[in-house]
Amino acid sequence: MKWITREHPRVDRVACPWLVQRFVDKEAEFLYVAGDTVASEAARTGATPFDIKGVELGHHGAECSFDAFVHKYRDDDPALAYMAKVIRGADTDDKKITPESVGVEALLDGMRLLHYPDDQAQRKASAAVLDALYAYCKEKVGKR
Repeated sequence: MKWITREHPRVDRVACPWLVQRFVDKEAEFLYVAGDTVASEAARTGATPFDIKGVELGHHGAECSFDAFVHKYRDDDPALAYMAKVIRGADTDDKKITPESVGVEALLDGMRLLHYPDDQAQRKASAAVLDALYAYCKEKVGKR
């Protein structure tokens, strides 16, 4: 499957691809393009757009795009449900939704500041942070 979103990724635009590759499609391809070309490039390439206004896998109300992916693909995983709250806080103005959100935002923003050669390299490098966050969330919900 192909997926497409805006270039220069922040929290949602690295977290959503992480979820797809870990739980939906290990061979998924991700395209990062200028924001004003996402819709036309999605139509041209057949890629599924995400984290843009007006799409199924985007922000809805207080929830961010990662929430939409969890609802659609992995609604049965309590660790991902908690991780979605963490990511929502990191990606939106609701910084106090979890105690971890501000730290996750700082780490993923720090990944951006490392100046990877392109958006794909940043996405791939961010996967280790997200793997660690998921392991933490599994442990956290397991203790409840």
